Amino acid sequence: MNYFSSDFKLGILGGGQLGKMMLTDTRKFDIQTYVLDPSDEAPCKVGSNKFFKGDLMDFDTVYNFGKQVDVLTFEIELVNIPALEKLEAEGIKVYPSPKNLNLIQNKGTQKDFYAQHNIPTAEYKRFDNLDTLKEAVANGEFSFPFIWKSTEGGYDGNGVKVIRCAESFNGMPNVQCIAEVMIPFKNELAVIVARNPSGDIKTYPVVEMEFHPEANQVEYVICPARIDDTVANKARAIALKVSEHFNHVGLLAVEMFQTEDDQILVNEVAPRPHNSGHYSIEASYTSQFEQHIRAILDLPLGNTDSKVAGIMVNLVGAEGFSGNVVYENIEKIIGMDGVTPHIYGKKQTRPFRKMGHVTIVNEDIAEARRIAAEVKNTIRVIA
Repeated sequence: MNYFSSDFKLGILGGGQLGKMMLTDTRKFDIQTYVLDPSDEAPCKVGSNKFFKGDLMDFDTVYNFGKQVDVLTFEIELVNIPALEKLEAEGIKVYPSPKNLNLIQNKGTQKDFYAQHNIPTAEYKRFDNLDTLKEAVANGEFSFPFIWKSTEGGYDGNGVKVIRCAESFNGMPNVQCIAEVMIPFKNELAVIVARNPSGDIKTYPVVEMEFHPEANQVEYVICPARIDDTVANKARAIALKVSEHFNHVGLLAVEMFQTEDDQILVNEVAPRPHNSGHYSIEASYTSQFEQHIRAILDLPLGNTDSKVAGIMVNLVGAEGFSGNVVYENIEKIIGMDGVTPHIYGKKQTRPFRKMGHVTIVNEDIAEARRIAAEVKNTIRVIA
């Protein structure tokens, strides 16, 4: 099929920042793109060939949108799966597949998948609701502290909480959840795996993630991860095993823990471009966004090596500020060598909302990390 400067249409479910960065590459290749998103102010609106406003969880909306395109992908997992299944049955190519999305969308089902395929992961138990979890704790079946995760709807730190005592349950939703044993770990790592329908597969280097202690959001992504080669090789091997069992097409971001004794445990996955791969826009030979397009169109996969060390700093709304966004001191960071800001196009800021990111590239990873801290301490997202 001729994808370039042709009648071919690529559909993207979700019009957020991931889709916006994907559109940079579809425009580079002159691939027609249709986007569906519930917001009139979606970042993708200005970059797509056609933009449709609609509910991603509504069967008819997703189905009717999908019938207009040749290949359908997504930048968010919260979409109507039955509509995708019907589209796939009628010959529309949907990547990643509805089957995989169904496995991943529910964190309990996702954890069961790892257990069934002998993929190392933290010990866990599933609960129908918060009340049954409380009963299990009261009966000594699960002990403090542990990690609580809502099985559905969580994102960017939402739907995850450390439960240290009975008082931690106060104000929590009474929804289906899992409880995970807390793992003492050295590092949180991630590996992005790319795979096309022909079965070609490549992994990006292992990255290291540093999290905000309160918001449970990634603050820094560091590539390459500052770990031993033996640990890095183990992480890439486990990511490939996860990819093999999902048999996915497109990108699969595999988040992992490196334990105190250098074991690798899978935390969770995302079947799309991911925050842990944003550094690749400037630092890699092939960005994760271009790679996703290559993969779902069954084109040759690009080189995943890094040209230089890369660090990403997330730009999130500062605490205490809500309203029309202002990027304070952005001109100062633009003046720094190797620093590139990416602004997502969201007009309204609020505390911890993802508003953009900054990439820092340098031959020396230690120097890149120093500059990243300077960037973090200089720019503020305020109103």
